[in-house]
Amino acid sequence: MSFADKAKILIVSGKGGNGHVSFRREKYVPNGGPDGGDGGKGGDVIFEVDKGLNTLSDYRHKYKFAAQSGEEGGKKNKHGKNGESITIKVPEGTVIKEAATGKIIADMSGDCMKTTVLNGGCGGLGNQHFATSTMQAPNYAKPGGPAIELEVILELKTIADVGLVGFPNVGKSTFLSRVTNARPEIGNYHFTTLHPNLGVVDLDGDGFVIADIPGLIEGASEGVGLGHEFLRHIDRCKVMIHLVDGASVEGRDPVSDIKAINNELLKYDENIMKKPMVIALNKMDVCDDKDIVEELLRMEFGDDIEIFFISAVTGQGVKELLYRVYDLVKSLPDAPITYEPDFDLSSLMFKEEPYTVENPEEGLFVVEGPKIEKMLGYTNLDSDKGFLFFQKFLKEQGILKELEKAGINEGDTVQMYGLQFDYYSE
Repeated sequence: MSFADKAKILIVSGKGGNGHVSFRREKYVPNGGPDGGDGGKGGDVIFEVDKGLNTLSDYRHKYKFAAQSGEEGGKKNKHGKNGESITIKVPEGTVIKEAATGKIIADMSGDCMKTTVLNGGCGGLGNQHFATSTMQAPNYAKPGGPAIELEVILELKTIADVGLVGFPNVGKSTFLSRVTNARPEIGNYHFTTLHPNLGVVDLDGDGFVIADIPGLIEGASEGVGLGHEFLRHIDRCKVMIHLVDGASVEGRDPVSDIKAINNELLKYDENIMKKPMVIALNKMDVCDDKDIVEELLRMEFGDDIEIFFISAVTGQGVKELLYRVYDLVKSLPDAPITYEPDFDLSSLMFKEEPYTVENPEEGLFVVEGPKIEKMLGYTNLDSDKGFLFFQKFLKEQGILKELEKAGINEGDTVQMYGLQFDYYSE
């Protein structure tokens, strides 16, 4: 069995089809006008949550996922066929990151069940669009917008209200099988189960979701074993149950175990230690020194820690523990913990492309270059979203500042290839 909650893939949007250059050639129209059709739009790359999935194993053996390119326009104003989009299905809780920087592109949880990560290139305009009173036979068509390639990392961060942590073989699987509908494999194993076990705790019609977080051993925060592969599942949990072998059945020391696990959590992310945590001392049905164990814990960790004495085998103390954890969960905000995107796709697309700003005549400023052509090929200016992106692009890429340096004034005209805009400052 191999664990698969992280994968690296390459996603590629479809290139927009080129606009076509052609002229009407009919029997009685010897000098017909331009009739080149527009190219088709390239396909998008879409991510969608599939609640039937619980790992990213589908992406361990396939690396490249590409949408279809749009077709070139044709004669007689024929529009090129749009490229088909590609939809990539992922488990709920998958975080999509840009591989080079680790910045977040999308978090597939909460309200985000479906999102377009890469837009296909816009189809290029055919030469019919460029006819003017002074140029009635334009021999120019707009190229389609380019395809965009992006290497991304998919990370599954389990969505659960409560995280169950502790060393292997302290009874987590037995506990989980008793309190939830989960059916983990149970045995006297000193190694860890490989998949996070998820279950629903039902308390008289209400309850919470709990996840057994496997893989916690000393050195996990440095990636020993599969440390980091499992620790990420703690990120979304609101409350932690720290399960300890309180009876020292196999010679384990409860105090040392708690300190070791807390140390790994702290080194992984100090914010985890700010979450509410309760200590569940397990196997207490075979422990004769309950008071001594509690005294040792309070001497080490203070009187504020919450301690519950339980037996996952007999059920002793389990109900009281669950109701206390339920109260803690309900005292926290209902909204699931989600991660805000911080990756700007436009910075990747246009960063290295040059452009020029010229002022050929009073009141007219011409902006051209690969950066501008690529942006126009990517953006649909007829939509509100596309035009807002266009305005943001001009500002963030420094083009507005360059126009201001060149002396542009309110009401002057900005020309970008076949498009013209009136300039107004914010």
